[in-house]
Amino acid sequence: QVHLVESGGGLVQPGGSLRLSCNASETDFTIYAMGWHRQAPGKQRELVAMITRRGGITYGNSVQGRFTISRDNEKNTVHLQMNNVQPDDTAVYYCKGADLAHDYWGQGTQVTVAS
Repeated sequence: QVHLVESGGGLVQPGGSLRLSCNASETDFTIYAMGWHRQAPGKQRELVAMITRRGGITYGNSVQGRFTISRDNEKNTVHLQMNNVQPDDTAVYYCKGADLAHDYWGQGTQVTVAS
């Protein structure tokens, strides 16, 4: 079983920054991509950013240019640096890991952007 442990969510002002982290507890090296999806009230879950073990990155259109994803393969940890956050970024952010057979999801962490 892969367990994804998230940290860093919370309340932040518009224009501010927040850093999310997610650690995968398994060490079998089967996860080829990790990253983040988010779900806001009344909306479907959407891609935020994913990064492969080789460093290939995909960003969702709504966060392009503002968020940066990075990964530490030795620690099996992925980070999401969120800059210039806006109220529309308010959502539950879910860490995601993917291997050949399964998608793994973290418990979700609330990010609220408000003055």
